Amino acid sequence: MKVVQELVTYFDRWGSLSQKQLRTLLDQGFLAAEAPQHMLELGRDIGASYYFRVRGGTEGQVWGTDVYTGDSLLSVAAVHAGLVKPGDTAVVRVTVETPLSKYQGSIRNNVKSHDFGRYGTAYRLSAI
Repeated sequence: MKVVQELVTYFDRWGSLSQKQLRTLLDQGFLAAEAPQHMLELGRDIGASYYFRVRGGTEGQVWGTDVYTGDSLLSVAAVHAGLVKPGDTAVVRVTVETPLSKYQGSIRNNVKSHDFGRYGTAYRLSAI
């Protein structure tokens, strides 16, 4: 699975994969892995994209809005971002971002994220 993720990241980064090709890979089970709790271990390769199956949650800490700190729980951030409802499962794209100097918290979809200062890793979530 890791090799497939790395290849997709490479082609996705250069805009060489269409939405139809991504959907085909997802439908065949070649692309999305179960989501890790957070992006600490995967958050060093800025620009890399990963595709994860995320089960929406509401318990746990999230820092930031749109761009989240690397230690923010993916399951809660996905609900905050409006990509999945609590208890439901969805496949999301997680893109490693350049860390921000400050993360602004907010309340979205009944989930509160918090403000935070500089943090070493960051990510953005998006729908596929």
